Amino acid sequence: MSENKKTETGFFTRAKNWIVALPGRVKNAFKNMVAELKKVSWPSKKDLVNYSLVVIGFVVVLAVIVGLLDTVSSSLVKLLIQL
Repeated sequence: MSENKKTETGFFTRAKNWIVALPGRVKNAFKNMVAELKKVSWPSKKDLVNYSLVVIGFVVVLAVIVGLLDTVSSSLVKLLIQL
């Protein structure tokens, strides 16, 4: 007979428990985030400038390459259309 008794695992009970536990979970997430950020080895200002310049240079080179490929491919399409 005790097998037929419903335990308190209904939707509303679980939703209430989830909402009640939410602030604690958010607090723990931020606490863990701060702990992980303290372990990060941050680059020096000189390194940061160098890395930024490398990235900007790489983006410019890729933009030029993509621009050239676009120009060549559009010229080829125009030639094919004229045939």
